[in-house]
Amino acid sequence: MKTAGPLLQGRNLLVKRGGIPVLDISDFTIMKGEVLSLIGPNGSGKSTLLLTLSSLLKLYRGKLIFNGSEIDSRRSELDYRRQIAVVFQDPLLFDTTVLENVASGLKIRGMEKKDRTRIAEECLERLGIAHLAKRSACKVSGGEAQRTSIARAFATSPTILFLDEPFSALDPPTREGIISDLSRLLRETETTAIMATHDQMEALRLSDRIAVIQQGKIAQMGSAEEVMNHPVNEFVAAFVGMDTLLTGSVLESQNGRIMIAVGNQKIEAVGNFPVGEQVLCCIRPENVTLSTDSPEEQSSARNNFSGRITRIAPHGLFYRVDLDCGFDLISYITRTSLDSLEFQEGQTVKASFKATAVHVIRKSA
Repeated sequence: MKTAGPLLQGRNLLVKRGGIPVLDISDFTIMKGEVLSLIGPNGSGKSTLLLTLSSLLKLYRGKLIFNGSEIDSRRSELDYRRQIAVVFQDPLLFDTTVLENVASGLKIRGMEKKDRTRIAEECLERLGIAHLAKRSACKVSGGEAQRTSIARAFATSPTILFLDEPFSALDPPTREGIISDLSRLLRETETTAIMATHDQMEALRLSDRIAVIQQGKIAQMGSAEEVMNHPVNEFVAAFVGMDTLLTGSVLESQNGRIMIAVGNQKIEAVGNFPVGEQVLCCIRPENVTLSTDSPEEQSSARNNFSGRITRIAPHGLFYRVDLDCGFDLISYITRTSLDSLEFQEGQTVKASFKATAVHVIRKSA
């Protein structure tokens, strides 16, 4: 990731629709060469922020600073737009060939046909659609249309590439292929990019940093590891996959270790909270290990509970196992583990997780 300096900054950004504030961001910065994902549920404001940063949505208040200069006039706004490219969820293609679509931005900029054809052909090759060059853009598949749209964006060598939910309408195999190619292109070209998505896995695959948007505000922004494993509040924790969220009270606190009462059970965690503090225990399901509930099986984890399986259901590449341990607990296991352990709903099993696997947040946060 390049960190030469801030490329785009937003200060006190306020956007209203129908007189109602829908975006209120006090500070936003993206560095040169960085890939940043805006994640959040539908209606949270991530696309509104992206359109605002790309100067496609009018500000009610605030300012955008690009390469150290404020975008404060019609001329500076046009100059800025010439240096960016936007890829939308639905590819907006002209009724002409794939090649001519990719070259269209270069044509608008006045580039000679020979040069723009060469660049367009190179971009088609890099996106794996060179064989579609002479085909009508109206007769390609959804995935091919989105590859064409991305190729057109890269053809102009944008200083910043904006992507608004670019993969949400694609089937999983098509999405996977385009994400892999886009990730490679972003690294090779060192292009600064901002992507809005509701899919946290897309964000993890592509991003240097992640910003979680909640009701038009940035709830948390940081590295993928920081946001995914150290959420600042309950909303972020739930959105990034901390499926087990337990309210409790600190019983003991000593030397960076705390004991938390959750119902009639006690959970050990790492942290510095005063006794009596109301807290939220956040546990990722992949950090919960399941085994048969037998005394001979030992675990090095500090938290071991006997629990009854209340539900087993497919969950992507894994199976989600819901447990009643005196509190609700969720674990992910592979199909191989499910078969070998012969787990069934209603069965009593042992659930284990380390003290370091419990992320603790003050309940008031």
